[in-house]
Amino acid sequence: MGNNVPHYRPRGEDSFEQAPLYVAVLTYMGFGIVTLFGYFRDFLRAVGLEKCHLAQEREEQKDFVPLYQDFENFYTRNLYMRVRDNWNRPICSLPGPVFDLMERVSDDYNWTFKFTGKTIENVINMGSYNYLGFAENNTDFLKTVADKTREYGVGVCSTRQELGNLDIHEELESLAAKFLGVESAMTFGMGFATNSMNVPALVGKGCLILSDELNHTSLILGARLSGATIRVFKHNNMQSLEKLLREAVCSGQPRTHRPWRKILIMVEGIYSMEGSLVRLPEIVALKKKYKAYLYLDEAHSIGAVGPTGRGVTEHFGVDPADVDVLMGTFTKSFGAAGGYIAGSKELVDYLRSHSHSAVYASAMSPPVAEQIIRAMKCIMGVDGTSEGQRRVKQLAENTRYFRARLQEMGFIIYGNQDSPVVPLLLYLPGKVGAFSRAMLKRNIGVVVVGFPATPITEARARFCVSAAHTRAMLDKVLLNLDELGDLLLVKFSRHKSSPRPELFDEVDFELDT
Repeated sequence: MGNNVPHYRPRGEDSFEQAPLYVAVLTYMGFGIVTLFGYFRDFLRAVGLEKCHLAQEREEQKDFVPLYQDFENFYTRNLYMRVRDNWNRPICSLPGPVFDLMERVSDDYNWTFKFTGKTIENVINMGSYNYLGFAENNTDFLKTVADKTREYGVGVCSTRQELGNLDIHEELESLAAKFLGVESAMTFGMGFATNSMNVPALVGKGCLILSDELNHTSLILGARLSGATIRVFKHNNMQSLEKLLREAVCSGQPRTHRPWRKILIMVEGIYSMEGSLVRLPEIVALKKKYKAYLYLDEAHSIGAVGPTGRGVTEHFGVDPADVDVLMGTFTKSFGAAGGYIAGSKELVDYLRSHSHSAVYASAMSPPVAEQIIRAMKCIMGVDGTSEGQRRVKQLAENTRYFRARLQEMGFIIYGNQDSPVVPLLLYLPGKVGAFSRAMLKRNIGVVVVGFPATPITEARARFCVSAAHTRAMLDKVLLNLDELGDLLLVKFSRHKSSPRPELFDEVDFELDT
């Protein structure tokens, strides 16, 4: 295939190593034991031997259909509460490469917390999406943001269509279009809503959405709100996608067999739980072959990959014009808030009057807009410095170094070698809480994720590498990981490839030459 596509850059394989069979067995046993104890504790609560801390119906509403479904809260009540102390930790400093935490304790098994008044200082931040280190408080870098705050204030108190359309918003959109290499762009004040409120404006009843099985919740919500038919293909599996495309074109809509009004393929640049990269050249070839549209969510990839930080289109050498809808957020690489939709002028003009997020939401805060502008100019080098490109290169270097060292130590990690999202597999539910607590004792803040956010057998710690991390910081994290991996017995790697997610290259289409 490489001989036919000389202008596409090599992608690099995603790693999805399979754990030993005994790990899966022990993981299911762990969940089974915790579930049994959960039912036992529910029995104790029912007979009054244990206090129930959960929200309950008022006495006068006992005969109503309950708002709080007892069984639906079983997981929260009996499993999540055991490890709740690992989330929502209150930070009391700049969330940069290091931060300070407010110490808290619980005397009722994590139902409530009390602050001790002490601060855990200089915790290495390995969980934030601060890929390029723009979440900073350097007064020299933030001077323009301070100036714009004095000039415009903080709030706009109106939508863009009414009295909230400021010149700084126009400047940001013009700069974003130039940065992305497209005709036009529009911005929104919330990254999540950029997906969930714009997908319904693009497709509706009689349309078909083909969605990667690991797409973010914001994409899934937007697809459901649209009213379109949704079909899911296996993660990054081109055979699965082409099969759905072929069936959609040949069979049309159910019962009537009329042609679909639109077919929209929805994918992400970097998948935030797996650390894998989209197979963009292949998907572009498929969408051209079957005359479908492509919606690309670059929330985690814009700024984080590509030689100059312009995302997966640049990473693969794909023309941005081949992607019908480019979406991204400013909450990660740009250290700000909000998101954007970019593409053709016709697309953006249509969304300005049809997007719920554009018509009804308050306009982006001016200092936030200026933060994005100054970060984007820094990456582009139009601020007269090479600082932006230094950060892009530093992120790539840190990412490859951190991933390579983890693999050498014997951990199972998922994703692509160029992805700054690094999932480290823990598997067993009991090790999730133990890992996070032990890392915090070593002054390292990590994010741990388990079921139902991941498959039941694939609980993990998710590290996010930043350009702001120094080699000394990464080495300290790696040293503690090495010790903790031996202590908790989570070095499961046997360097054996997994059939999941079943990546196949046997497809009957050709990439552009």
